[in-house]
Amino acid sequence: MFYHAPKNTLPKSKNPIKKGCQFYRKIIFEKQWLFLDNAVGQPYGTTFDVIAGGVLQAQKPRPAGSVQESKEAGVDNRNIVDDGRSQKLTRDDIETLKEQGLKGQEIVQQLIDNSTTFRDKTEFAQEKYIKKKKKKYENIVTIVKPSARVLAQMYHGREPGKICHLRYDTLGQMLTLGNIHAGNKVIVFETCAGLVLGAVMERLGGYGSVIQMCPGGGPVRAATDSFGFPEDFYEMLHEFPLSKVNGLLDGSLVYSVEEKSEAEQTNTLDDCMQTKEEIPDQCDLVNERNDQDEELMETSSREEQGKQDKGSSNTQDSKVQDKRVKQEEKQRKEKIAAALLREKNADGLVIASRFQPSPVVLSLLKFVAPSRPFVIYSQHKEPLIECYTKLRERGGVISLRLIETWLRQYQVLPNRTHPKLLMSGGGGYILSGITVEMDVEKPSETEKSGEPACKRLKIQHAQD
Repeated sequence: MFYHAPKNTLPKSKNPIKKGCQFYRKIIFEKQWLFLDNAVGQPYGTTFDVIAGGVLQAQKPRPAGSVQESKEAGVDNRNIVDDGRSQKLTRDDIETLKEQGLKGQEIVQQLIDNSTTFRDKTEFAQEKYIKKKKKKYENIVTIVKPSARVLAQMYHGREPGKICHLRYDTLGQMLTLGNIHAGNKVIVFETCAGLVLGAVMERLGGYGSVIQMCPGGGPVRAATDSFGFPEDFYEMLHEFPLSKVNGLLDGSLVYSVEEKSEAEQTNTLDDCMQTKEEIPDQCDLVNERNDQDEELMETSSREEQGKQDKGSSNTQDSKVQDKRVKQEEKQRKEKIAAALLREKNADGLVIASRFQPSPVVLSLLKFVAPSRPFVIYSQHKEPLIECYTKLRERGGVISLRLIETWLRQYQVLPNRTHPKLLMSGGGGYILSGITVEMDVEKPSETEKSGEPACKRLKIQHAQD
């Protein structure tokens, strides 16, 4: 069982569970609930045993072969019949052993001792049996440091749809083909829960800048936050809405939202004042309908209501102020991202989304400097084929390559090296290339006929 601790996942709780704890945060992972208090301050890679109450206890180094290494082993498994009768311990017996406080290692040893076919199995089958039982009965947690590889494997194994079925080897090829390194200015457009963005930021190491193009309302960075980057990493991260790219290219994008936000705040404050004026009128109507005894009760209730109205008005004012501050901060960040894009000197473009890539690529390539790489990922090849054709017709790119990633895992052990039986079928498709300077010339006859740019150049050279 592996667990990576994302950023700020251990806040203080109001309801302490036991004395001596610091955070009291309950984590549910793989149907196992536990508390990570004892893991705080321990180095990454430490293995813990989950003891009673979900408390973690650092595991002591075990001697090699702590579980029985039986020297008795069969030649082959042809005579072993899996009829469910080889194990003498029943489910009730195993539960009884757990209630007695036996650890997972001791339960595994009991299962080995009470198996009638264990010594008849081959040495490799015995190792496989022990490994399977350890995974089932030993409650062990290893906290590993978050990285692009770990998170990609986790998402691909549990929720591949959230990352467009992007496999970790494909992600590595994208970072290599995109020439992502420290000091670069990279444009990223992805709908992979922030996994590609986090991998790019990890490769940059806090040096350079990243401009995330956001479809819809705002950026999605669930996987990015799980990397646990320090605060200075987020200073190089900028975001810009994809819907405003055309306005940025034609110069029609103007930032004049401050006056609008002030007007909205004034209208909201006026509504709050009207609300405060209406409440006493309603209370007066109620006072006129009731008797003197009820008037006394309502007078006190009106005073309480007035206090609540005052508190609610203050809350509304603070909400309006917070909203205005957030809007101004968002506007400021968007201006910075727009200024970076206007320079049109990005060092790379990385795209991995479930949307049709052709219009996005044709727009964003205008912000990339010449002689810079770009890489596009898609789970299916048809969108990339269309994108390949449009890029050839447009020109301004060279070394276009459309490849399919393939990964085959091998089990490498003495006398039993072979490909693993279970593996992913495909890792998606990657379209990569390099930008070049485009010559703006008058359309020739071959250009009017719809010939690709590379073919037009060949025709022109042949005519010369």
